[in-house]
Amino acid sequence: HTRFNPPKGILLTGASGTGKTLLARALAGELGLTLITVDQPSLLSKWVGESEKGLREVFKRAKQASPCILFFDEIESLVPARSVQEAGSLFPRLVSQLFRELDDLHGSLGVVVLAATNRPDLMEPALLRAGRFDYVLELPLPTRDERREILGIHTEGLPLEDDVDLGEIAEATGGWTGADLELVCKKAAILALEEFRGRPSEPFRVALRHLREAQAQVKTMK
Repeated sequence: HTRFNPPKGILLTGASGTGKTLLARALAGELGLTLITVDQPSLLSKWVGESEKGLREVFKRAKQASPCILFFDEIESLVPARSVQEAGSLFPRLVSQLFRELDDLHGSLGVVVLAATNRPDLMEPALLRAGRFDYVLELPLPTRDERREILGIHTEGLPLEDDVDLGEIAEATGGWTGADLELVCKKAAILALEEFRGRPSEPFRVALRHLREAQAQVKTMK
């Protein structure tokens, strides 16, 4: 029998709002594993030499919490490509430290390293070498049917008018992310609530017009 060695690191790519961070949380929840999210702003704000020490502590904590998932969100901010690193910056030392930590895991400590980026072009390509982030998973934009399903999830529990057609909103939001659709539903609920406060004698209901207006508002923000 061939022994299966799980990937040491998994890189999630895709546009902002496609659910990379949500997937990391869901994966940890489904597997019953501790999720350790790296506080990158804190790491990057440390004095010279302290950032590398902080990174060592992150991996030490992960090993102690094993089995667990160690999650680096927006990995490109921590490990930028050499071409965009500023002269004299701490990044070369930090990148080297991260590579050492990844190379020292050996995949046998029960630590799965998960990272996410929506700008792989700004990320150090050496991260993708074998033994580091062995597996790249791209999260695509949702299809029409998937958008309809996402809208259904985020309107669940809301009192919807009979005229609400989520398929219509799904059809009109091609190229939108799950985060965009969630915002549409939240804004529609707020619009309906504001209308209800002005006319408290009428029942609180979210109508198609609220969703359409919310969609138009989100579209102007994109």
